[in-house]
Amino acid sequence: MRFICFKKLFLHVLLISCFLLFFTGAYAFSQTPNFPIPTIGLEVREAQNQQEVSLGLQIIFLLAILTLSPSIIMMTTSFIRVSIVLNFVQRALSLQDTPPRAIVMGLSLFLTFFIMTPTITDLNTVALQPYLNGEMTTVEFYERGIEPIRMFMFNTLRGQTGMSSLDLFLSISDTGIGLRDIQSVDDLKMIPTVVLVPAFIINELTIAFKMGVYIFIPFIVIDLVVASVLMAMGMIMLPPVMISLPLKILLFVAIDGWKILIMQLVESFR
Repeated sequence: MRFICFKKLFLHVLLISCFLLFFTGAYAFSQTPNFPIPTIGLEVREAQNQQEVSLGLQIIFLLAILTLSPSIIMMTTSFIRVSIVLNFVQRALSLQDTPPRAIVMGLSLFLTFFIMTPTITDLNTVALQPYLNGEMTTVEFYERGIEPIRMFMFNTLRGQTGMSSLDLFLSISDTGIGLRDIQSVDDLKMIPTVVLVPAFIINELTIAFKMGVYIFIPFIVIDLVVASVLMAMGMIMLPPVMISLPLKILLFVAIDGWKILIMQLVESFR
């Protein structure tokens, strides 16, 4: 009973304090002349000239690019291969939620930044800094900024798989360009970015799946051996994963699997 009374008293005191604070603040505000209050508004009106129409279209285009920028960044960098390979490792070890998905994606992002550091440095030197200093227009910034990214994708496409992917999209496009027309580095400028990007994505998916198969093979062998031993012992009711999971984790830790995996991932882009 005393506790209930004390609770009611506390609520009354709290309510009175809130009213006092509100009225005190309102009185102080009313006594302060020219109190600066910011306001935020969005004005939509009819364009008066061609420049305003062009500016409005540029803003809409910029907002669309900002919305799609995460996907664009992931699809044109090493994030595809890194994230898929790390996911293959998690599945090969029969670990569904360990490490958590957020940690795997975080590691993929940091590895992507590490691998893309030379490309980001070139982009900052040849495009971003001159643009911020007012030495070039937006169109020139795009033309210079896309070149380091294109060179990264071209260097990644080198090899039989990459060239076949590039040849596929060149053959089904209307550019009229083939691999036979690419004789030097300067000829790479003839290949449009809209052809280069999907070829790069297909190549990254192919390489990531190949690496995933190589990762799966030793762990599949462990699963087969454990399943055969349990069947020979007549323990068919015991799930093989209960025995194979600790063995696979011990093997992965014993060979320092994370170190080997990260080293091979980084070296695959060089």
